[in-house]
Amino acid sequence: MNRRWLPWLISALALAVIVAGIYFPILRKRLRQATQLPPQSEEQARRELTQTTPATTSGPMTKARLFWSSGAGDGSLMPVTVDLPLTNDPTMRAKQVLNTLLAGPVNPELRTLPPDAVLLAFYMLQDGTAIADFSEALATNTPSGIESEQMAVDSISKTLEANVPQVRWLKILIHGQEVDTLAGHLDLTRTFLVNAKPAPMTAASAHASAPAADSANQSASKSASGKPASTAAAQSKSATQQSLTPATPPGKLTQPVKKP
Repeated sequence: MNRRWLPWLISALALAVIVAGIYFPILRKRLRQATQLPPQSEEQARRELTQTTPATTSGPMTKARLFWSSGAGDGSLMPVTVDLPLTNDPTMRAKQVLNTLLAGPVNPELRTLPPDAVLLAFYMLQDGTAIADFSEALATNTPSGIESEQMAVDSISKTLEANVPQVRWLKILIHGQEVDTLAGHLDLTRTFLVNAKPAPMTAASAHASAPAADSANQSASKSASGKPASTAAAQSKSATQQSLTPATPPGKLTQPVKKP
């Protein structure tokens, strides 16, 4: 090699070392930050697809009251006012406030529901019974214990009471099925009283909820009889429509409801 190129080669190598010394710490920092980000779970991805975004809903801006933990450590709840473009339709309105409740408060320590829980369906019956169908994460990721389980259900029922006056009773399903308990303690075979004096349901609101109610009734029929849902529904549609009333909760059609 011609020696006159040697100083240039040394200078180029020295420059490369300096550039690497500057860039390597930046690259290492970015990699560390990337590894600290939690991977998006399947439930979180599903929520992004199923939740109703307030910005896309029509309705006047309303001061909704959502109930999260008070932070006192005694299972008490605290109402928080949130501006939402709420519709007048009770079923859609309930979905809006419950999805916002699931999204959680600004302080994650005040969350009452698991971050991966998703509202899969919500519909109402003419008698004011509301059926909320949540993903399995609500049962599997809620901390086991009567206080934490009661706080989770109370946050749902109180949020509905404050924002959807048509709801009288609340029935909670997990992935379309009735389960015995939420996380081992709180009885979910019962219906929960939300409002002793609810506003009347309009015929239009009840009609809008009918397709979803039929679907859940079919699921309840299958759970109770072991027969395919479509067969059970075909045998008696009118009897099936009565299966999701407070007198006979879904999933266990022969078991009496325990009302508070």
